[in-house]
Amino acid sequence: MNQTIYLDNAATTRTNPEVVKAMVPYFTEHYGNPSSVYEFSTPCRQVIAGAREVIAKSLGAKPNEIYFTAGGTESDNWAIKATAEAYMAKGKHIITSRIEHHAVLHTCQYLEKRGFEVTYVDVDENGVLKVDELKKAIRPDTVLISVMFANNEIGTIEPIKEIGQIAKDNDILFHTDAVQAFGHLPIDVDEYHIDMLSSSAHKLNGPKGIGFLYIRTGIKTRSFIHGGAQERKRRGGTENVPGIAGYKKAVELAMASMEEREKKERRLRDHLIARVMAEVPYTRLNGHRMRRLSNNANFAFQFIEGESLLIMLDGSGICASSGSACTSGSLDPSHVLLAIGLPHEIAHGSLRLTVSAENTMEEMDLVVDRIKEIVGKLRDMSPLYEDFMRKQGSF
Repeated sequence: MNQTIYLDNAATTRTNPEVVKAMVPYFTEHYGNPSSVYEFSTPCRQVIAGAREVIAKSLGAKPNEIYFTAGGTESDNWAIKATAEAYMAKGKHIITSRIEHHAVLHTCQYLEKRGFEVTYVDVDENGVLKVDELKKAIRPDTVLISVMFANNEIGTIEPIKEIGQIAKDNDILFHTDAVQAFGHLPIDVDEYHIDMLSSSAHKLNGPKGIGFLYIRTGIKTRSFIHGGAQERKRRGGTENVPGIAGYKKAVELAMASMEEREKKERRLRDHLIARVMAEVPYTRLNGHRMRRLSNNANFAFQFIEGESLLIMLDGSGICASSGSACTSGSLDPSHVLLAIGLPHEIAHGSLRLTVSAENTMEEMDLVVDRIKEIVGKLRDMSPLYEDFMRKQGSF
């Protein structure tokens, strides 16, 4: 196979050429520092203000509630650490889920070492947060609930509106990591009772290195990066003007194409899932079958190692993942798959395929054909599979 088939859009997406075009003038023509007072910097200040308006409108928020960051990881760190610090007089208890991105989990672990208590709520076998368990976890000293909008590995969309209402009813701040959801799902921060929301441009065909944190007016979250007076004195450092210009264009394009794009991705995803589940035995679909991101298909193949499958797919020009790109170097099975109840030996055989509207049905068929061939070869070399088949009477 000579062509490259890219199916790792949850890790990052191709930067749209229109986005690149929107960025170029702020490298070469309008390159002034937006904090400078002279007229030469005016276009830089204007594009930042325009980006805030576009992003705020997409969320039902106000422009002054959008703070630019370097990406989703920084936004998650800011939302959790700075909120914990600002509200520690009220309490030092935080609630999150067991399947969060490590930007949230490791931040919570950092706070635990500094005297905070964190409750990690379980999810069901489909990755849906157990809301009753969340309710029971609430204490008088709970200051923050942080639950992701949609899971980056298995694609499950969480009951965010219900969680937001619970947080509001209990006077608890609610943060959601919407890195996988923003630009792919309609989000209204008032409807979902969201107080803080994280996003990253490169998940919706924007540039890497730029994100934002939505902070509802009235939240006394403290500054995260100290230095200059940028971002209304809450995040020091010269603004990434080209990145912000690119993010603005990416959001405009994503919002305009959302419905059509999601329909196409869903058709590709459903075809992929249907063929794999029908033609590759001893396979499990991970994540909620219906309430999942339109581009996500995550499988667990028994009797194989996912790493071997990835290497062999790569040799065929197919870009895929076994889970989060942030942990691709780890030999441990995915914490998400363990949280939904998969045993280690099955979790190790996982494969995440995330499509885009640029993919084709022909590519889906080529990928499934190759998966069938590779899984068959790997199982033929597996003593566990041989032993299993002998017990089934197939050998």
